[in-house]
Amino acid sequence: MEGLYKVLGVPFGFALGLIYDLVQNYAFAIILLTLLTRFLMVPSSIKQQKSMAKTQRMQAKIRKIQQKYAGDQKRIQEETNALYQRETYNPMNMGCSSMIWQFVILFGLIGAIYYPLSNFLRIEEGQIETLIAALKTLKISPKSSLQGELYVVAHIEEIIAAYNNGKLALKGVSPETLEAISGVNFKIFGISLGSIPQGTPFPNVIWLVPILSFASSLLTGIYSMIKQKRQNPDAQSNAMMMGCMTLGMPIMSLVFVVQYPIGVGIYWIASSVFGFISTLIIGHFYSPKKTLAKIMVEETIERRSKEENTKQIAAHKK
Repeated sequence: MEGLYKVLGVPFGFALGLIYDLVQNYAFAIILLTLLTRFLMVPSSIKQQKSMAKTQRMQAKIRKIQQKYAGDQKRIQEETNALYQRETYNPMNMGCSSMIWQFVILFGLIGAIYYPLSNFLRIEEGQIETLIAALKTLKISPKSSLQGELYVVAHIEEIIAAYNNGKLALKGVSPETLEAISGVNFKIFGISLGSIPQGTPFPNVIWLVPILSFASSLLTGIYSMIKQKRQNPDAQSNAMMMGCMTLGMPIMSLVFVVQYPIGVGIYWIASSVFGFISTLIIGHFYSPKKTLAKIMVEETIERRSKEENTKQIAAHKK
């Protein structure tokens, strides 16, 4: 997992660096990057909306098959498979790419946050190793190997003070590097974005991040569940599965954000909020009724085109 963070963290760290240069605030840079990635996911969201409308259309046809061949499960399965082939429809392909992309963003951002010196400030590895070794000299011990760079950022003033007082040797570390690290606004409301809720006594302001992450994810999930029930006449039969999904993602976000730096929680909150807004906008311009009507028109045009081609081929043979 650590290797995945390092690999995906490189491009996301670079993107965060570009945005940070404009806003000079790391938390705000994370929020803007989240907004940018959500914007890039709009085409995928629109495609998913269309897929949902097509699924609704397919379910109506499947119900007709089930009514026509009631009691003959084998025939129902055969006719359903034939319908899928005619319609080039795959029930297993329902927006998985969108979810995969979200996890790529999540792991990339985790990598950028865990390795701010490598991926964000792009400091040479040798200097980073020296700075992490300096933590041991100052008797500052990261809780895990992943947190070495985070602890350097959090304790950079102590490192600089010890260096200036001659109590610490930083061979190979340039003054420009120390200035670059100390110049990073890596905090929100005075709290380091590298702070991790797990292990922090409760109550503490840090715990607001996982709580807000859970709440925003839960509200978004509830809205999506209500929306799907309205759009899908068969949703009631899948109520238990939908309920598990609605609660599953918020619970996962809570567990995830508690164990990772609060910068990840900032991303999760922003992602939920922007995702909710995106759902509202896309739902307005690509409402199920409009999308379904468009699909039916496209199907009619395609069917007539095939019929016309068949007639032309038949006439040509004569």
